[in-house]
Amino acid sequence: MSGSYATAPASAERLKAFTDAVVAIAMTVLVLPLMESVTDLGGDGGSVADWFDRHNGQLVSFALSFVLIATFWQTNHRVFAQLERVTPALLWLSVAWMFTIVWLPVPTAMLGSMREDDAQKIVYIGSLIVTSLVSLAIRGYLLRHPGLHRTEPALLRRGILADATSIALFAIALILSIAVPAIGYWAMLLLLLFGPMHALVTRVFERRRA
Repeated sequence: MSGSYATAPASAERLKAFTDAVVAIAMTVLVLPLMESVTDLGGDGGSVADWFDRHNGQLVSFALSFVLIATFWQTNHRVFAQLERVTPALLWLSVAWMFTIVWLPVPTAMLGSMREDDAQKIVYIGSLIVTSLVSLAIRGYLLRHPGLHRTEPALLRRGILADATSIALFAIALILSIAVPAIGYWAMLLLLLFGPMHALVTRVFERRRA
């Protein structure tokens, strides 16, 4: 009896609350390097203008990662909105997703404070790819286990295509940023194509299914 109880699906509410808390902490941690730089420059007698001039790269990386984490959270929130029960497998997939979110402030801090090189790009953009891969795995798991949620299969399939589109755009941005160093992280602007790319992929997929 104890074994069956341990593997029985559990309520999803605690997981949802815990995930929201982890994301909020990760978004808050993003600002810590900026706070430290303010203290360091203030101790050296620097001005506000000096701070903005010296740390504009950190500001850009902070804003970019803040928006990306918020976007990842919004996606996760939509996926879990209709979730009612949680299995151990889904729990660990969620933990893996949270791990990638908590990790993101580390490569973000690298962007504004270290010399830009290929390794830095691989770590940062690669982290975003891993987050999208785990998100895709979560949706795939839910699609195979409809008894855990009330989400329509069609919505989950569109979500899987959305994750696949994100992964493709991140991968192209990574390759482009390494192949053409002058472009650098400006390659991330490819994410602006997400909407039309997702719509195109969805149309093609639905036609093939039909």
